[in-house]
Amino acid sequence: MALGDSWGRWPRHNQQIVALRSRFEPLPDFAPLLPYGNGRSYGDVCLNDGGTLLSTRSLDHLIAFDAATGVLECEAGVLLSEIIELLAPRHWMLPVVPGTALVTVGGAIANDVHGKNHHRVGTFCHHLLDFELLRSNGEFLICSPHQNTELFRATIGGLGLTGLIRSARLQLRTIDGPWIEGETQRFANMEEFLALSAASDDEHEYTVAWFDSTAPAQQRGRGVFMRANHCAITDPAPIRQGQVRVPLTPPFSVVSQFTTRILNGLYYRRSATRPKQRQWLQQRFLFPLDRILDWNRVYGPRGFFQYQCVLPAQGATDAFKTMLGLLERHRQGSFVSVLKKFGSAPSLGLLSFARPGVTVAMDFPNRGADTLRLLASFDSVTEQAGGAVYPAKDARMSAASFQRYFPAWEAFRQFVDPRFSSSFWRRVTGQPSCSAS
Repeated sequence: MALGDSWGRWPRHNQQIVALRSRFEPLPDFAPLLPYGNGRSYGDVCLNDGGTLLSTRSLDHLIAFDAATGVLECEAGVLLSEIIELLAPRHWMLPVVPGTALVTVGGAIANDVHGKNHHRVGTFCHHLLDFELLRSNGEFLICSPHQNTELFRATIGGLGLTGLIRSARLQLRTIDGPWIEGETQRFANMEEFLALSAASDDEHEYTVAWFDSTAPAQQRGRGVFMRANHCAITDPAPIRQGQVRVPLTPPFSVVSQFTTRILNGLYYRRSATRPKQRQWLQQRFLFPLDRILDWNRVYGPRGFFQYQCVLPAQGATDAFKTMLGLLERHRQGSFVSVLKKFGSAPSLGLLSFARPGVTVAMDFPNRGADTLRLLASFDSVTEQAGGAVYPAKDARMSAASFQRYFPAWEAFRQFVDPRFSSSFWRRVTGQPSCSAS
């Protein structure tokens, strides 16, 4: 993936890139500016058409770790995978991780990422103690729940718009070892998924499900449910955990309705009808796609869209069924299709995505207008249900939709650094690009 791309590889923008060499150097005298971590956001929240990206990957130092308390201080460009590689063998772990470990700490804060254990421990930023923020006027601030509190809440989930996060302090948790133990089993529909989630929440830290987006009408909503906990298995983890790389971008998407239907059917049929005991290495359970480097290339040169929304529990079943019907009507399907129930913990950020309900995520190759029409129809369902779309995964929602999903956006606007902006922010607010003062 080229520096300056998003993970969905669409849209493509022209922007200059400035690699930051030290967290102590001043910001360049350009505008608009936008921090850029590892480019794992799917749409344009990490893009800045006509502006400047501040690449933070060289800000990759672990500053301090207290082995007695589990408090880690690190720079914003450190990857979550680098923290895990160093500290998991010492039985310390990040309390919340998203579906990939290849995101930076700064990116995890800017998108207030969530994981498979939201029902237990909330989002990434529920375990954030404080961070250093550099504003474009040269002002340097420590932000925490007790200091510069409003700016702390604005920066959490604030999409990199409030300034440059230079470093952060995180509270880690202990784990027994590198293994996770749990169960998988099939479910027939959303009602069964919700029942399994309710029965699993108290005794299982991690719950997540895959669903078959191409199932026949009479089997719509079927899927595979997974629940698991860290465990004290004594078997050592393999020294090498194999990875493969997609070596090139094919001239067209290899993900089609035909291949998706076949893969979905095979995956569903190979899964157990009754609970089946499983053991996973931690990385394979938490980050299954990280084993396939550059997997986004399989969608071809036009890239792909991920649609991730959250639906309030009361209307989630009907909304989900409507979405599956729309998939059939538009003759599209997804293999990377995820269901997860969020817990009740309120997110800390003004623009945080996670909220009580059910989150649904699906990936689609970019087929131009046909795909955009499908996603717009999903928006109508999400809005009618009172839900929201995840900015970190979005490349096309309208300004009207964003402002309905995130009514605190106007309160947030006062905390945006006057020389920071993004393609996403300009798209969903209609505000012009800022200029250097």
